[in-house]
Amino acid sequence: MKNKFHFFTFLGLLFLAFSCAPVYKCGESRPSGFAAGNRLTGVVNERDELCELSKNQQETIVKLTENTKILNETIDSLNVKNQTLQGEYNTLNGKYKTLQGDHEALKEDLLKLTKNYNAAVTENLTQGHLYDERIKEKERRLAEREKELMEREKRIKELELEIARRDSIVKRLNQILQDALLGFDKDELSVEIKNGKVYISMSDKLMFQSGKSDVQEKGKTALESLVTVFAKNENFEILVEGHTDNIPIKTAQFSDNWDLSAARATAVVRILQQGGKINPNRLTASGKGEYEPKVANDTPENRAKNRRTEIILSPNLTELMEYLGK
Repeated sequence: MKNKFHFFTFLGLLFLAFSCAPVYKCGESRPSGFAAGNRLTGVVNERDELCELSKNQQETIVKLTENTKILNETIDSLNVKNQTLQGEYNTLNGKYKTLQGDHEALKEDLLKLTKNYNAAVTENLTQGHLYDERIKEKERRLAEREKELMEREKRIKELELEIARRDSIVKRLNQILQDALLGFDKDELSVEIKNGKVYISMSDKLMFQSGKSDVQEKGKTALESLVTVFAKNENFEILVEGHTDNIPIKTAQFSDNWDLSAARATAVVRILQQGGKINPNRLTASGKGEYEPKVANDTPENRAKNRRTEIILSPNLTELMEYLGK
C-alpha cells in the first residue's frame, strides 16, 4: 500500500508539472471543471478509489479498537466474578467433604456396633432375662445409629441440591449484571459481585445534584431499568445504601452527612417502590454517611468516587445457611 501511495504521488506531481489544470487532493470532491487525458484520468480514478478504501479501513480500525476495549472490560469483570465463585465453591466443597467424612465414621461405628452386638448375643446366650434386656438395649442403640446414618445421608443429598440451587442463583446474578449495565457509562454505573451479592454502584453524577436528595431524571431512567430486572427476580432482597465523602454538610434540610445519605437512600427506595412492581418487604434504605468509603478521601477525584448510591442484591440463601450450620 505504501509503494502504491508513492507511485501515485509521483504521477500526481508529473501531472501538476505538465498540465494546465491542478489535480485535487485525496479526499476532496472532484472539481466540476476537471479535465485530463485518459491515462491521467484513470490514474486519478484509481487514486480516489484507494483514498476511499483507506478512509474505510481507518473507520474499521477505530470501531475494532472500541470493541476490543469493551471486550477487555467484560473479560475483567467476568474474571473477578469467576474468582469469587471459585472461592465460594471451595468453601461449599470443603463442607461437603466434611459431611462425607462424618458419613464414613458413622458407617464404621455401625460396623463396630454390629460386631459388638453379635459378640454379646453369643456371650450372653445363657443369661436369661438379663441377657434379653441387654439384647434389647443393643437393638435400640443400633436402631438409633441406623436412623442417624439415614438422616446424615439425607442431609448430604439435600446439601447437594442446595449447591445446585446456588449455581442457579449465580447464573441469575450474571444475567442481572448484563441487563443492568446496558446503556450506562462505567463512571456513572458499575456492577460487581462481592461475597455472593450483587453491588450496583451509581455515582452522584448520575443520581443527585450536590447537597440534594432529589433523584435526577437520568438517575430515574436508570432506576426504572433496574425495576424491570428486580421485579422478574423475586429471590433477591434489595438494600439501598447512601454514601458521602468526608466533607461536612450543614444546611436547613440536612444537619450532617448521615442525614444526606439516609435521605438519598430513601429517595431511591421510593422510586423503586413506585408502580407496585416490587414488594416493599424486599426493600431496605440505609444511610452510611462518610464511614464506608471506597477509596481515601484525599483528592477531588477520590471524593467523587465515594459519593455514591449502592443497590445491594442478596439472594435468599436461608436454607443453605441452615444446612451448613447443622
